[in-house]
Amino acid sequence: MAKFSLSKALLHRPQIDEAKLDATTEDDIRAYQEEDGFDPDCEPTAVRVVPGPRDVRVRLGLTQKEFAEALHIPLSTVRNWEQGRTVPDAPARALLTVVAREPEAAFAALGSVVVPEETNGGTAPVPSR
Repeated sequence: MAKFSLSKALLHRPQIDEAKLDATTEDDIRAYQEEDGFDPDCEPTAVRVVPGPRDVRVRLGLTQKEFAEALHIPLSTVRNWEQGRTVPDAPARALLTVVAREPEAAFAALGSVVVPEETNGGTAPVPSR
């Protein structure tokens, strides 16, 4: 990926043809969509929002180490996800979605236990020993 300094990026502003933009009609846009293989009359499909690993972990009140152990994955994987070095693959995204929606069931299925509320200020799963 190319890297630019802010000053260099500011020097090379994009060239926008304002007249062409203003002259573009809805019919033109529709024609462009059809050229690109999109059906302009089709309703947009639903978007599935996958929770971020850090958001799930923080909401559960777990450290990175506890979260990794509870999911049975390497600590480095959790760190890489949270620091943006890597992104969860499809199975990991599915797991994160399940953990975000039903943490007790997910961690029970993974063999983790739930720490009583008075122990950690909430019901947060931790790895079983």
